Amino acid sequence: MSKPTVKVTLVRSPIGTKKGHKDTVLGLGLKKINDIRELEDTPAVRGMINKVSYLVKVV
Repeated sequence: MSKPTVKVTLVRSPIGTKKGHKDTVLGLGLKKINDIRELEDTPAVRGMINKVSYLVKVV
């Protein structure tokens, strides 16, 4: 059985945000606006998405 995944898209630039938020965006593997990553749906990834929810869109 495959593991559940979540698609995360960077929709706003992290320029001007806190350093921790920039690091979280990089930790998710997002570098440019409209960059999409398909990540494993784990509590750690969900926490990172929650921290920068105003910068990303989740599908």
